[in-house]
Amino acid sequence: MKKAIIVTAMLSALAAPSIAKETPKVSVATQEVVPGIHMLYGEGGFIGGNMGLLVGDEAVVLIDDGMPNALDLINKSIAGISDKPIDYLVNTHVHGDHAGNNAAMSEAGAHIVAHENLRQHMLDKGVQGPEGMVPAPKAALPVLTFSDRMTFHFNGQPATVFHLPQAHTDGDALIHFTEANVIHMGDTFFNGLFPFIDLDSGGTLEGYIHAQMKVISMSNDETKIIPGHGPLASKADLQKALDMLIDCKKIIMAEIKKGHDIEQIVKDNPLHKYHDDWNWGFITTERMTRQLYNDLSQHATSGSGHSHGGGQGHSH
Repeated sequence: MKKAIIVTAMLSALAAPSIAKETPKVSVATQEVVPGIHMLYGEGGFIGGNMGLLVGDEAVVLIDDGMPNALDLINKSIAGISDKPIDYLVNTHVHGDHAGNNAAMSEAGAHIVAHENLRQHMLDKGVQGPEGMVPAPKAALPVLTFSDRMTFHFNGQPATVFHLPQAHTDGDALIHFTEANVIHMGDTFFNGLFPFIDLDSGGTLEGYIHAQMKVISMSNDETKIIPGHGPLASKADLQKALDMLIDCKKIIMAEIKKGHDIEQIVKDNPLHKYHDDWNWGFITTERMTRQLYNDLSQHATSGSGHSHGGGQGHSH
């Protein structure tokens, strides 16, 4: 049931017309994670990645801002929680389903915070537009950037923003509400789904694994984790995803060491045991196989560190 809901939400915009006479109504649902911290997510359609919202008398902080076509729904949902304007917007990474409303939020008064690589990526490569990548408007750019970490001190809920190197992209940020024991991981965690590792934007398999290991080391059984996609999660959910990823790495590496090329590996379908539980419309079992091969095959013989050049980001 969980998988069906997630896939429906993320692919509804691309799916074939329903046989039902009425199109499901798209909305932005809210879930109070702990008092003062909320998770916002799409229902009935894809509105972007999961958002986080810190509210209180001192400041309102939004984590990620969804896709442009969902801006009105997102604003309506936020207004249902707080009547105060957004003071700070934290981007977890550069993709358009997480940073698609930067310009609108900035023009409404929010100060955008992100890792310095994200700002540079926008300057070099632009942002996702309706017809592809377009130059980034000034309003979409982060005005506060960091290299390693920074901390917010608002509403009695201190939040440290960490850089996760070369994980989902080369500009990933993790937000840890230390007192509340809540972590927003952006797309370094797809709960219950094969992850997307954007090799063209500086992401790496090894960095992705290390990012998840870091969060597990910061967590306990009471930690609440907001993933980039999928339902609110626990440390156990993240451990399950990490175990899957490490095993998939081992499986694909073994195929590479046998001398098999990617087409042979895809044909053999070595990740078949994970298909029923982890396959979904964007990262299918085949695409998961290919992205792991593309990363691992570059380093199987050299033993060198991971290094990927920048490139156009993807919208998930």
